[in-house]
Amino acid sequence: MQNNQQYFVGLDVGTSMVRAVVGMFDQAAGEHGKPSIIGHGQADNSGMRKGAAVHVDEVAEAIGKALQDAERISGQRISQATVNINGSHVVGFNSKGVIAISGANREITPDDRWRVEEAATVVSMPPNREIVQFFAKNYALDGQQNIKDPVGMQGIRLEVDAHIVTAATPNLRNLDAALTKAQVAVNNHTVSSLAAAEAVLSRQQKEAGTLVMDIGAGTTNLIVIEDGEVQHVSVLPVGGINITNDLAIGLKTDLDIAEAVKLQHASLKPDSKQSVSVKVGNFTHSFDYEMISMITEARVEELLEYVAKELHKIKRAGKLPGGVVIVGGSAKLPGLADFTRDKLQLPARIGKLQDVGGLVDTVEDTSWCTPVGLMLLDMLLAPSNPVSSSKGGRYAEQMFGLADSLLKRFKR
Repeated sequence: MQNNQQYFVGLDVGTSMVRAVVGMFDQAAGEHGKPSIIGHGQADNSGMRKGAAVHVDEVAEAIGKALQDAERISGQRISQATVNINGSHVVGFNSKGVIAISGANREITPDDRWRVEEAATVVSMPPNREIVQFFAKNYALDGQQNIKDPVGMQGIRLEVDAHIVTAATPNLRNLDAALTKAQVAVNNHTVSSLAAAEAVLSRQQKEAGTLVMDIGAGTTNLIVIEDGEVQHVSVLPVGGINITNDLAIGLKTDLDIAEAVKLQHASLKPDSKQSVSVKVGNFTHSFDYEMISMITEARVEELLEYVAKELHKIKRAGKLPGGVVIVGGSAKLPGLADFTRDKLQLPARIGKLQDVGGLVDTVEDTSWCTPVGLMLLDMLLAPSNPVSSSKGGRYAEQMFGLADSLLKRFKR
């Protein structure tokens, strides 16, 4: 990658696949340019289990292959990227910080904002966990609630309500080791769901209140964004692999055959078919369609029960006007949006990329939403990009809920 950061890279290290997206600003598309995709690559990943690296060399090899494809298409050498953090070890919780304002006129400065956010991070954690992201939901000044940015206001007591995301240190070290072996420097780490939200949500959805559900192979990443701020982050250890495993058990067949059945015939839509067949290798296998439908529905219903519990935790069950936006490889399951709407009692739709140009037709699949979002965040957080010093830089700060100094503190 060039040193002037003209090109930006998002790297999604998933349970079954590694995907990379390279982008740049198309200066012909407006004042600051429009994000444009100029390259992408993917490779099978056999070194992960439910979002956590368990075979570092295999993960590094998959990262290398994905980046090689992206380099070939984009014509750029890639040496750094914004990378996702995934796995059920990722846990979010709420915290609160309080400070007193000093000075003659009691005016809030950026340093005061940094101090109150730092105060919110003073929490008791096990020695094997660390903070990876900090989201300021809102501030309060002398009892005045729901302040977005207190800088410039005057008061005595400044508070912040925050959502802090932590992860297991050993898992982070293993991921870093794989990236080091693949010779990739990390610009930023972020949770997968935030990247997906950046790629598919409109500003109206971020303000109204929306749940993004990123259903991958081994995990399902959740994020709730309301009033333009991150309210809740969670990772569930359930994904598309669980459907495959259940089909293999229920149909009494091999995993590769069960995967073919899932991809070709699994559906949540009513159908009158009696039986279906799949061809794997030189053999054709026939199965009862009702059994396939029943197994698929049971597993997806279980997943949505977990999602409903997360919404109950934050008192948002049935109360998100923006509804549910579904992305990830398993979002392609026919009938999933309608099924989700019925089970969660919320509007639901399959996510689509927002305001991205270039080779967008090659990454329209829902499994590419997260790497595209990571690329967009790489743009927003780069100090040399065309919008970092104006609206983009402040927007990135708002999305991450922290000031520039605190961002540097938590950047891995």
